[in-house]
Amino acid sequence: MGDQYQRRRGALAARIAADADAVLITKLVNVRYLTGLASSNAALLVRAGGEAVLATDSRYAGTAGRVCPELDLIVERPTAEALTTRAAETGVRRLAFEAHAMTVEKHAALTALDGRLAFAPAGHQVEDLRRVKDEDEIALLREACAISDRALAEVLPTLGAGLTEREVAIALDRRMIDLGADAIAFDTIVASGPNGAIPHHRPGDRVLERGDLVTIDFGALKGGYHADMTRTVAIGAPGGWQRDLYDLVLRAQLAGIAAAVPDADTKDVDAAARDLIVAAGHGEDFPHGLGHGVGLEIHEAPLMGYDKTGKLTDRVPITAEPGVYLAGRGGIRIEDTLVVRADGPELLTETTKDLLVL
Repeated sequence: MGDQYQRRRGALAARIAADADAVLITKLVNVRYLTGLASSNAALLVRAGGEAVLATDSRYAGTAGRVCPELDLIVERPTAEALTTRAAETGVRRLAFEAHAMTVEKHAALTALDGRLAFAPAGHQVEDLRRVKDEDEIALLREACAISDRALAEVLPTLGAGLTEREVAIALDRRMIDLGADAIAFDTIVASGPNGAIPHHRPGDRVLERGDLVTIDFGALKGGYHADMTRTVAIGAPGGWQRDLYDLVLRAQLAGIAAAVPDADTKDVDAAARDLIVAAGHGEDFPHGLGHGVGLEIHEAPLMGYDKTGKLTDRVPITAEPGVYLAGRGGIRIEDTLVVRADGPELLTETTKDLLVL
């Protein structure tokens, strides 16, 4: 795995070489992507030639020495300051930095350290590299999704009228951990009955009732990689409007998945699903984008929406999650994590999308 991190740092160095002598990485998830070190306090200096220096504090020094022994290591708590000073002392004159991840206060502190340094925004260079995953990353995503699938399969038979949303969420979270997840990927959503009209409802004390649709949005975290899936189930026999709406959302999701091919414009992938929902008269009831990239962060590039730009490429993991939400009545969302492939999308979440009646 060390060779992968070295290749990633080399790719970053090549990107910044024309505009800067080095780049300072302070966004923690990007430090992890480039080194393998998961830490609450770390920064990385990458020179245009590919050489790199890692800084972290004493709590993580031992881990850093084990995970990335090939890197020069500075052990100091003010990591960005330590690396900025090192850069100035070793001949760096133009230093790129992650403007989107640095506070104004921190930027002011760094620029005051040495008058020889000129700072320049690096842009989202690491995020652009992270967009396309290698097969080891996809394997971790596949494992996280498999845990999620299995957890839902084991919890669904216990669902029924009388349980609260919070009890369902806790049961699902516990099962993912028991099955080997490092943690849950994000706060689990369980939205029953009229709460289903709130896309990011926080599970509460509402008791599941017969006639409810229940939307469950959840995922496992494995090796730093996030699964993301949603299924909507029925408690008791669903009404006609519920079945019709479910069928509409499912058709939209399948159309979006089919459109997720290399070189597709992200807005066109969104449109493949959205146009069906709009044609059915529910355009205003689908207020979010079709999906997003997923990896070391639960939401990362690319974003797929009617107002988004960009293209999909091979080996980009994304979600496809159309939804329709009717205030006061309920909602339906169906979501899968998949990988864009040259020979067609690879679904990583495999739970049936048939409307399950519990």
